Amino acid sequence: MKKVVFLGLGYIGLPTAAVAAHHGYEVVGVDVNPAVVETVNQGKVHIVEPDLDKIVKEAVQSGRLRAVSKPETADAFFVVVPTPFKQNHRADVTYVESATRAVIPCLKPGDLFVIESTSPVFTTERMADLIFQQRPELKGHIYIAYCPERVLPGNTLHELVHNDRVIGGINPESTDKAVEFYSAFVQGRLHRTNARTAEMCKLTENSSRDSQIAFANELSMICDKAGINVWELIELANKHPRVNILQPGCGVGGHCIAVDPWFIVSDYPEQAQLIKRARETNDYKADWCANKVLESCQHFVEKNEREPVVACMGLAFKPNIDDLRESPAKYIASRIVSESRADVLIVEPNITSHASFHLTDYKEAYRKADIIVWLVRHTPFVELPRDAEKLELDFCGVR
Repeated sequence: MKKVVFLGLGYIGLPTAAVAAHHGYEVVGVDVNPAVVETVNQGKVHIVEPDLDKIVKEAVQSGRLRAVSKPETADAFFVVVPTPFKQNHRADVTYVESATRAVIPCLKPGDLFVIESTSPVFTTERMADLIFQQRPELKGHIYIAYCPERVLPGNTLHELVHNDRVIGGINPESTDKAVEFYSAFVQGRLHRTNARTAEMCKLTENSSRDSQIAFANELSMICDKAGINVWELIELANKHPRVNILQPGCGVGGHCIAVDPWFIVSDYPEQAQLIKRARETNDYKADWCANKVLESCQHFVEKNEREPVVACMGLAFKPNIDDLRESPAKYIASRIVSESRADVLIVEPNITSHASFHLTDYKEAYRKADIIVWLVRHTPFVELPRDAEKLELDFCGVR
């Protein structure tokens, strides 16, 4: 395998393509957004990720990475596109299917086809059936596997190389072929399994995290009712040698943890009771936070006979990144804007503009606001000095 194609140049596709190019592959990145294609071909990036700009620039200048709008023939193809859920919480595999259909004319005997997009169980087998329906002559002559990404935004490049990977083929030969590719740059262990188990493994990992976060978020609401400092409580409880409670926040966002558990719940509704309850708890936490802010605005009006200035600090779904997908902070800010008469200042230091919000510098917002709403624990926020005259609602442990 010398030439590889990545379909999707987003938060996972572009870093993985750049890392593969850095390790000697000729990489072609495919994206339906012309602006993304143009940006990458200029050796630039359209997302915030530490050091990604450097590795992309080097890969493009060396000729090992280029971007196009349509796939072309290669030795291996990797589907790294979004898999959101529909309004009924069922997975939308439209992007995966579209990407698969796009590469079918390019496939030849001996090629490797891998899905990295988080997908419901059986997706890889269904895409294999789709390929063989249109190209029956390829059955038994190409390799098809599933290998989910397993990275932490903000540390993606390091984790792409050093994390273990789970690789499951539709047959052992496909698994071995996929392992051959990833072994070129992954220093973590490569764990062989089948496609169905690999798909469920990815969903299980994120559902486990969601359940752990739900416990912390539920605890924070209980402590608020009881007048207990939840941050101190968790610190003390974690002194127990077998207790490790996570930190609460204003909900759960991102393209994985806020989405993937629903794939299990929608396919196995009778069995996935705990997974469903955890997902509902984390969704509810965002509404609980918004309601607390709205109540504080009302109390401010009753006391001061004027509307407050409210600073919503952070829009990203986690600290120190620019990714707003499924962000509870963004949802809360939207509710404050639409449901209060306050002068609302929106802050997100990791982006320069937003279609729905006018952004304010974080220092200016803190200085002007009567009520500070800490939604995301960005590093610059932690470093701000405290003003005892301001009401601060801390949903993420800034203070």
